[in-house]
Amino acid sequence: MAHNILIVDDEPQIHKFIRISLFAEELEYLGAYSMATAYEIFDAQAVDVIVLDLGLPDGDGASFLQKIRQRSKVPCLILTARDEEEEKIRLLEVGANDYLSKPFGIGELIARIKVLIRDLPVSAETVTDELQAGHIRMKKSTNQVWLDGREIDLTHKEFACLEILLSNKNKLVKHTDLITLVWGDTHQDDTHYSRIIIRQLRKKLGDSADNQSIIKTEPGIGYRLICEPHK
Repeated sequence: MAHNILIVDDEPQIHKFIRISLFAEELEYLGAYSMATAYEIFDAQAVDVIVLDLGLPDGDGASFLQKIRQRSKVPCLILTARDEEEEKIRLLEVGANDYLSKPFGIGELIARIKVLIRDLPVSAETVTDELQAGHIRMKKSTNQVWLDGREIDLTHKEFACLEILLSNKNKLVKHTDLITLVWGDTHQDDTHYSRIIIRQLRKKLGDSADNQSIIKTEPGIGYRLICEPHK
């Protein structure tokens, strides 16, 4: 599945070429130009790696990382123009996993992001028996799903598709990934299978193609199960 990479930097040009490069590597780009926006995105989205600039318009990126570290171990790569050894030590002490001095090559940046993704621990969501997002709760061992506390009946394929979406809440699940995981490699081109199942799921979850308050279609790419940020 595509991993979400949060880029926190106030330079539009850096966002532009990182976004293009992430897309080429089939990684999801999330962009923030300030700490305030970065906090909002982090609360609303499942973030796999943070690429963080230190010089932000509303504060020092290191303070952002310190706050994030109070509740998450998400890998963080620091972009810094400060090349002193003492500064690098400080960054590692506040929780950075890696750092890259500006100016940097995009190839090296992507390589370092991939290393952080490779070293990600197994998510608790992938080993737990229960998955939940918003008003939806699933128990995998008994093939049960509840919506607002009311159990709903799903077919085997509907359950399998919803499990994948719940396991990747707020992340893009591509058509090809969904088809391969549920129907197998020989059905990669049968994207109409997923469209039919998603339509059935929406109906049972009280969602619709017009509203898309639960399952959002990313045209021509795939689907995303929407999970509202915590209040």
